[in-house]
Amino acid sequence: MSVTRGQNLQNMIDRTPDRWQQGDLVEVTITDLNDSGDGVGRVNSRVVFIPDTTPGDRAKVRLVRVKPQYAYGKLQELLESSSDRIRPRCIVADKCGGCQWQHIAYEHQLEAKRHQVIQTLERIGSFVNPPVDAVLTGNADLGYRNKATYPVGKSATGQIQAGYYQKGSHQLINLNQCPVQDPRLNPLLAEVKQDIQQRGWRVYDEKHHRGQVRHLALRIGRRTGEMLLTLVVKDWDLPGIEAQAQEWLDRYPQLVGVSLNRQSDRTNVIFGSETRCIAGHPYLLEIFADLKFHVLPDTFFQVYTEAAEALLQEITQHLNLQGDEILVDAYCGIGTLTLPLAQKVQQAIGLEVQSAAVEQAQNNARLNQITNTTFQVGEVEKLLPQLETTPDIVLLDPPRQGCDRAVIETLLQTQPQRIVYVSCKAATLARDLKLLCQNGKYRLTRVQPADFFPQTAHVECAAFLERESGV
Repeated sequence: MSVTRGQNLQNMIDRTPDRWQQGDLVEVTITDLNDSGDGVGRVNSRVVFIPDTTPGDRAKVRLVRVKPQYAYGKLQELLESSSDRIRPRCIVADKCGGCQWQHIAYEHQLEAKRHQVIQTLERIGSFVNPPVDAVLTGNADLGYRNKATYPVGKSATGQIQAGYYQKGSHQLINLNQCPVQDPRLNPLLAEVKQDIQQRGWRVYDEKHHRGQVRHLALRIGRRTGEMLLTLVVKDWDLPGIEAQAQEWLDRYPQLVGVSLNRQSDRTNVIFGSETRCIAGHPYLLEIFADLKFHVLPDTFFQVYTEAAEALLQEITQHLNLQGDEILVDAYCGIGTLTLPLAQKVQQAIGLEVQSAAVEQAQNNARLNQITNTTFQVGEVEKLLPQLETTPDIVLLDPPRQGCDRAVIETLLQTQPQRIVYVSCKAATLARDLKLLCQNGKYRLTRVQPADFFPQTAHVECAAFLERESGV
């Protein structure tokens, strides 16, 4: 390196605090992790967010996006490694955007997730010393995913590829195996690409809205081993799909169904509204909490079966159900939580906006001969005030954006004795818990985080509320 170039680099590192700008090199000690999974450090009084780092790292970082009080940086050189840093167990972990935390020891991942929940409840929810338990885990931190959906693309040499996008880009990282998905799915990931190549099916070009094959979606029943293979396509015109589907069923004994899903819109939404079963069954059979569930290609079903069961067990034990309760499961989906809890209460009522999910929930109730459940189709904020009975317990499991304000207001009016709020986003959980507790009608008694997504920054929570006596 020339003296001039070396001096220029040193000048960028030594730049005065008031003059930091994009391209500068700074030395940062990582002290925390944010809820997106990035390491957090400070340069003087300003915050820098750096992916691929962990608390305890000291790093040389290039600033890539700069604001007056914070910046985003890219790791250039690791000057000192944290004691919590490990060697990733995936060969493309530094490129693939599927995981953020493979470089962090799993024990520290769990500590970071609990800390994240506590911080969020304090900062957004205004709770003082919130009662947050240690993070609940499944039985493994790799090989746990029962579902994987891969974008399909083509290399510069014309080879069909499938994988995840590179971090911060739209560059596809080709995978033949993925260490976080159930390993029984790996042969399909590696081999189906070759079949698409041999069939001459065109890969979808999102820029020009041409081509056919958009995504490869794989599912497996963790307990049954039954698999589904689904191609997401722009339209139904896929020559030879019937013969290929039968070939796949013959090749993979555990594969029970092959489907096409049509997504004809210019969108990042993976699944369209129409799915056709080409060969075999349109669903797989899974055992969850000792009950049978039919799971379709586009059904919402927690990707980590064992961790979801562990959280359900904690909910059941905490509620200590006596058998005479009326329970409402808002945002009930296909009845994954409704049906196990229905076995322990007098009546269970499921509310769900998606009619297809309600139909599946009703089918799953019949499949398990559970007769004390009813399911209603509609928006929770409209159905909840119309219930003819006041529930003893309301279970909330909303999407990431949390509950509609009308749902919170209805709960404050009807005042069920207990509320269980299951959330996949701590920020919206904290917001809604604050609304439920701020007038003194409810008290937050416990928060149980659960790790449904090891190797990522995502954390699930179950929060338990009790109505204050005398209210």
